[in-house]
Amino acid sequence: MKEVLRFDNVSMHYHSKQGETVALDKVNFSVAEQEFVAIIGPSGCGKTTLLSLAAGLISPTKGSVQTSGCSFGYMLQKDELFPWRTIEKNIFLPLEIKRANTPQNRAHAISLAEKYGLKQFLKNYPSSLSGGMRQRAALIRTLAVNPDVLLLDEPFSALDYQTRLTVCDDVYKIIRSEKKTALLITHDISEAISVADRIFVLSKRPAHVVAQHTLDFSETEPLKRRENKEFSHWFELLWKELNA
Repeated sequence: MKEVLRFDNVSMHYHSKQGETVALDKVNFSVAEQEFVAIIGPSGCGKTTLLSLAAGLISPTKGSVQTSGCSFGYMLQKDELFPWRTIEKNIFLPLEIKRANTPQNRAHAISLAEKYGLKQFLKNYPSSLSGGMRQRAALIRTLAVNPDVLLLDEPFSALDYQTRLTVCDDVYKIIRSEKKTALLITHDISEAISVADRIFVLSKRPAHVVAQHTLDFSETEPLKRRENKEFSHWFELLWKELNA
């Protein structure tokens, strides 16, 4: 399949009055079109830096990030919906920012909201929605501008465990249904196993890739994967690599 994102020997150094911090050291990985890739690593190892580099928000100190001209949508840890705007107006926000707030694009955004269970909540304000519904609205907002690649920055970490499982399943199905490419960063091993086609394991800072795995589950849905007998095998393997 077509490659849409590649990191070639990427290193990232930050400078401050206290000195230089090396966040990433010679990171190499790629993501193919419509692939769901997860990157796991210990807290503070530079996972979010990877997404910022992929989105073009910062440039690497060394190496290169190649994106094949793709557009990116960024989904944050929290939904960050504006409380004074209705769900509909929140979903339209990226269109306004990109000066693409046309009737056609608004209709596309509304059709996504209706397709994925938000039709009756469009005129509501975020405070009236559950955490799971708010995160679903955040995903629809990200999809409103029809990005090629979704960058997911621990998008379920702010939810309680039960809601997290349900929302993860919902978000996965939406991404697959819309045939999007996804790059997820997380420190949650179970979450990565439940959604990914491939998993890359990062070391402690300065982060580099210590292992990569292609998952071969017959199940595609996250909740069903968690019930597979191979799930515990993958968890044990990744746990050892993450804590080596």
